[in-house]
Amino acid sequence: MNVLQLNTADFDGDFPIQLVSTGLTFIIAPLKTLDAVKRSKVNLDWLLKLQVEAGILVFCRETVQKDNHLHVRVYVPLFGTIEDPATGSGNGCLAGYLSRYRFFGADRVDVRVEQGYEIRRPSLLLLKSESAGTPVEVGGEVFLVAKGELV
Repeated sequence: MNVLQLNTADFDGDFPIQLVSTGLTFIIAPLKTLDAVKRSKVNLDWLLKLQVEAGILVFCRETVQKDNHLHVRVYVPLFGTIEDPATGSGNGCLAGYLSRYRFFGADRVDVRVEQGYEIRRPSLLLLKSESAGTPVEVGGEVFLVAKGELV
């Protein structure tokens, strides 16, 4: 709670806060409302006290766009970025989490996830998983925002 600067009442107590990894590790934290997701903010000092090298993914069922199923924010300050607008690795972890805990009433996942709204880079990710323990799929469209050359 101190890490995200939220109150206990902001968290969805029906589902656990859990470390999940599909290569990169994320702390998955379900929140009750879109307002709570918007108010979340990482306290780096408290994150470092956890002594785990992980990003943080917060999510809720309320969305900005009615066609989407979840609203997500992903914080990755330990990986060099405070907040990411579209995080494939984090949403892959989320797909596994949703399947494992039957978040939508079944272990099959086929959802539209919106992310990046709070940093003015709205993104849409498509998550699929057939059942807990099976491979997950993360898709969506990408847009070139920068180009560089390694010399």
